[in-house]
Order: sequence, then structure tokens, then C-alpha cells
Amino acid sequence: MSGHEISIDYGEIRLPGISREEWVARVQLAACYRIFAHLGWTELIYNHITLRVPGPERHFLINPFGLHYSEVCASNLIKIDLDGNKLSTSNYPVNPAGLAPHSTVHRHIDNAHCVMHTHTTSGLAVACLRDGLSMTNFYAAQLSGRIAYHDFEGITVNADEGSRMLKSMDGKPVLILRNHGLLAWGETLPQAFAYLWTAQRACDIQVAAQALGPLIPIPDPVLEQCARVSLQFDPAYGAGVDGFNALVRQIDKIDQSYRL
Repeated sequence: MSGHEISIDYGEIRLPGISREEWVARVQLAACYRIFAHLGWTELIYNHITLRVPGPERHFLINPFGLHYSEVCASNLIKIDLDGNKLSTSNYPVNPAGLAPHSTVHRHIDNAHCVMHTHTTSGLAVACLRDGLSMTNFYAAQLSGRIAYHDFEGITVNADEGSRMLKSMDGKPVLILRNHGLLAWGETLPQAFAYLWTAQRACDIQVAAQALGPLIPIPDPVLEQCARVSLQFDPAYGAGVDGFNALVRQIDKIDQSYRL
């Protein structure tokens, strides 16, 4: 390994008829599901992380609806097209509430190769606040200018919400779904994770700080400086790869079955 590369032992392909490139994507995504479980970013069998399969087609991988994140592995991820049609064999369905927002982003944002959505307690709490994420802490400041909001329209099963969601996003990598949760996308899986992790930490700090008293505002020039020099999103500095690798090493100490 040299530079900023994902440090996973991908092993042998365990599914017939798939490319090495798809297997690599499967192992990376399965590792990410285990990382979410390790961090407590789970919601029973709900929520999703999706990753595009390398190639000209807009196919992507999604978790089987019915498995906990700790049960997801490379071989049981489901490959689907943008309309939710299964392209790999699975006894599990695909959750339509997960398909709508993820397929919208994958379909319309060319460089959105990975999309993540969570319902964490502090993330959803901030999403329920009238003013949303407050630019009053170290992590929020790094996301200045990178956050968008989308009003709640109910459970996301209606395809026609997609155009309104895209308009709300306006190309920004972090979307706070009001009354609902957090969504982030990236050109790579580690970059999407870096955006989501930063947003999650910002929400954690805000919820804790608001319980103690008034928040200290950060001046606009300082917010601009924080966003400009926050390099963990920048491909030139790995775009989150090193942090992702550190978490993969933690998962490998616990359970390496995600590679199966």
C-alpha cells in the first residue's frame, strides 16, 4: 500500500460471475456497515449505505432488508439498478424507503459514488430543531457552506420527492432531512464517511452544549477559515481514507466475517 489507499485484505472472490472490481466494492461497503454497527449508528434493520459498482452502468450495492448491520458481509449485499431491480440473487428484499433517496442521488449526481443515511439520536434531534445545525462548534464550522436542508414529506417512498430533494441539496455533500435524519454523499466511500462523521460529531456537541446554556456564535470569517483548511474531505489529503483505515483495523480485531 502506498499513499492514501484503503487497507483491506480483499481475499478471494466468493460469488460466481462478478468482477474483481465489484468484489472490492462489496468488501469495502461491508466493512463500512460493520463500522457503523461498531459506532452505534444503527437503527434495527433500517437505514442504508449504498456504493456504486465500478463500471458504466449505474448499478449500486445496498444492504439486505432484514439484516442488522453487524450481519452484513460482502456476499450478501444486493446489487440493484436505479429502479430497484435486483441484479444479484438474495432471499431478502430491498427496503423501498431506502431506495428512493439513494437512487435519486446516484442517478442525478455523477460523482456521488457513495450515499449514507442515518437516524442517530443527536442527528435526528438536530434535524428536528427549527434552526437546524448551529455553526457554534469545531465540527460544524468545518461544514460551513457544505450543508443543505430538505423539509420532511413523510417516509421516503415516493419517487417524485427526488426532484425536490435534489433542488434542496443544491450539490452540497451533507443534507439534513428535517424531522428525519442525516444524509451524506461522496465521490468515494471514505469521503462520504468523513462528511457524515463530521456532521454526526457536530450534532453530538450541539445537543450536549445546548443542554448547558447559550451557545457561542462563531464569526463568519472564522467559519470560512475552518471550512477552507478542513482537509479531511480533500482527495489530495486522502479524503477520509486514513480515518476509515483506522476504523477498519478496529473491526478486524473484533470480527473479519464482513469479508465473506
